[in-house]
Amino acid sequence: SQRKVPVLVNVDWPARDPDGDPDAEPTLQTLRFRDRAPTTPMELEQAGVTFAFYDGGLTEPQKFLDNVRKSVALGLTRDGALKALTANPAQIFGVADRLGTLDAGKIANLVVTDGDLFTAGTTVKYVIVDGRKFEPGPAEVATRGPESGTRGPGSEGGAETRNPDPGPRTPITPDRGPIQSPRVMLIKNATVMTVTNGTLKNASVLVRDGKIAAVGTNVTAPADATVIDATGKFLTPGIIDAHSHIASDATNEGSVAVSAMVGIQDVLDPDDVSIYRALAGGVTSVNVLHGSANPIGGKNAVIKLRWGADAAGLLFQGAQPGIKFALGENPKRDREPDRYPATRMGVMDVVREAFVQAREYQRQWRGYEQEAQRAQRGQRGRAAQANLIPPRRDLKLETLAEILDGKRLVHAHSYRADEILQLIRLAEEFDFKIATFQHVLEGYKVADEIAKHGAGASTFSDWWAYKVEAYDAIPYNAALMTERGVVASINSDSGEEMRHLNQEAGKAMHWGGLTEDQALALVTLNPAKQLHIADRVGSIDVGKDADLVIFDNYPLGTYALPVTTIVDGQIYFDRQPDLELRTQLEAEKKALLDKEKAQTQRPRVTTNNTGEVR
Repeated sequence: SQRKVPVLVNVDWPARDPDGDPDAEPTLQTLRFRDRAPTTPMELEQAGVTFAFYDGGLTEPQKFLDNVRKSVALGLTRDGALKALTANPAQIFGVADRLGTLDAGKIANLVVTDGDLFTAGTTVKYVIVDGRKFEPGPAEVATRGPESGTRGPGSEGGAETRNPDPGPRTPITPDRGPIQSPRVMLIKNATVMTVTNGTLKNASVLVRDGKIAAVGTNVTAPADATVIDATGKFLTPGIIDAHSHIASDATNEGSVAVSAMVGIQDVLDPDDVSIYRALAGGVTSVNVLHGSANPIGGKNAVIKLRWGADAAGLLFQGAQPGIKFALGENPKRDREPDRYPATRMGVMDVVREAFVQAREYQRQWRGYEQEAQRAQRGQRGRAAQANLIPPRRDLKLETLAEILDGKRLVHAHSYRADEILQLIRLAEEFDFKIATFQHVLEGYKVADEIAKHGAGASTFSDWWAYKVEAYDAIPYNAALMTERGVVASINSDSGEEMRHLNQEAGKAMHWGGLTEDQALALVTLNPAKQLHIADRVGSIDVGKDADLVIFDNYPLGTYALPVTTIVDGQIYFDRQPDLELRTQLEAEKKALLDKEKAQTQRPRVTTNNTGEVR
């Protein structure tokens, strides 16, 4: 409403498919959608939004008015409904000077009914179009098709009685957002696993204004603090997933080999329930990446899991922007080689050629900027500057130039050691660094080279042999790379696995013999370093963001469950309220199912051609 953008509302309200599987139970989200969709016009009217109705998708045109009446029964005013059928569409389509209202001089398009248009049972007596009167004709007989039978005035009918009972309305209550937002909070008596300063027994952490204010065994709570007793529990930094595709409406722009002009930020989906499920697993920050269909893919988005925020509110402010590259099987597209490249050597050629173009683009812009500065300093000043023609702006090359300038991080999907070395050499040829090799399942073979280049490595804990280039993967990979000086992390690349990344990190202790701090760093501090946000998150240190997780058991073991997840000092997940909410949601789902069942079983009241009820 603030932007004054009109809305077209489709009155083909969602409903249960009568031909669908009767035993298939819809999700709560689907039930809510069906139940609340007819209230959309009321919500728009109350918000001051200009809207108009259209009948897209309706296979039975007579239901158009019935569905509008349903919205009126659910709270839309009659005036609002009438405007949505007349004045508003005329305004939206720029013909309000001729149509939409009963004013002298306007085109005589009129509807005459035998009662209130929005009362069930009211029929249209005749319609006037351009001053010509049209009356409903005699009944027609459709001999086949879904509408076979007698049709005529009154036979279209509706299933409604004069005052249809819409049933009890389901209240729309916010079920997202922080559970608590205390300004000051003390988590006391926990085993605090700081990552950077070891593990503190019976310690406390003070949070003030979303930041960690104090850590130690003698921290006390101010009078206004919310106190969480974590006796017998473990406190860790929030888990960071360095490779994910949750909260995104799209993953790949696979139509071209280089799609650096697109970005995940444009398709973030704050409604994705995976955000909440990740919070339930102790995840607080995520690197949402473009897919691996392209040698050079789209831009990433680093987000904090602020469940309930809009897309902009998810963004990790201050995080250095990045981009996705991909090597190997995925970008060469073995299954559908409909574009170049189709081989591994072609993949590297695409990347090299893209940077040749980006370097030339960078040279042209620098030359233009230098000429503009010289012109500005000259006697003619702005007049001379105005005669300069800037290079054509190219969003793809502009993004790649940011890599050359060190302003954008490269996250490269990779598996085989030879390809990892190829990309390192190419990056050094063009004088930039790879921020992280993603997956990097053969990273242990070239760990020294990765460390020397200064790249990070984000891998799986124990995925192997699921495709040819993963045959040489081993469960010791993260540990071996860590021992060789590589900043290694463990990621999920999965909305499911990300919910137990703490256990995935624990495998590096079991298989690779890492210390407790080293293993926990694989899913906290190290991904923060790889994303260049370690000054903000990744460890429990004074001054950092209060992104914290309370576990009920040893976090690196298989029995640990996150009890409380905190982002920016706000509690976004708490297990006990969550269990209670599940009961409420089940009750809501049952109520909506019962409501749908009652509505579908309600007898239809129609009339025959003479007006008799039948």
